[in-house]
Amino acid sequence: MELDKAAVPRAFDRVAKTYDLLTGANPGYRRHLRQSAARLGLAAPRRVLDLCCGTGLSTAALREVFPRAELVGLDASEGMLEKARRKPLDARWVLGDASDPAAAGVEGPFDVVFAAYGIRNMSDPDRFLANARALLAPGGTLGLHEYALDGRRRTELIWNAVTLGVIVPGGALTGGTTSIYRYLRRSVLDGDRKAALVARLERAGFADVRAFDADGWQRGIVHTFVARRPAREETAE
Repeated sequence: MELDKAAVPRAFDRVAKTYDLLTGANPGYRRHLRQSAARLGLAAPRRVLDLCCGTGLSTAALREVFPRAELVGLDASEGMLEKARRKPLDARWVLGDASDPAAAGVEGPFDVVFAAYGIRNMSDPDRFLANARALLAPGGTLGLHEYALDGRRRTELIWNAVTLGVIVPGGALTGGTTSIYRYLRRSVLDGDRKAALVARLERAGFADVRAFDADGWQRGIVHTFVARRPAREETAE
């Protein structure tokens, strides 16, 4: 049975103990997260929010790039957060829905809002972006590190080959379950393509939207999206 988006946090609870083991077998996984954090292009942001922080791998990348920032990590999976809390990171961890961080007590403004592999799991991605934007200071930066196929048939074939041949079997071997990894494959195939996600960010009111490719086998599959909340915004009369 296909996993519903509402069930994704509980599915991550079931694989939390072995999640870092499986991602560690993915060439470039951690390096690409650090690359995305660096692509934000900021020298010293004061406050950084990591939405959908999972086991804290993205949070660790942000800490490496921004060593002095106040760092908040939020995730809807208690199991994943438990793994994050065990990492030697100076961060505050919050259990909550990334599509509505304020409901979990997260208060802005932030200089950076970041989400790795997050927007694709939202039942309402536009609401997610609206609430992320509301937490940004004027002129603040949004960063998304996400699977978003570039639209080429070759890229889709590579994605299917890697997920069906490596990731799904690896999930069964390390975590004893395949549901979240089968969902991963399907959610990427059904999700926004690269150009569509850029357009979604622009519709959400973000400016200076840019998309950067990952390298290696993930070229055309994983991208960094960087956007800015305008410093001055028009208000309705």
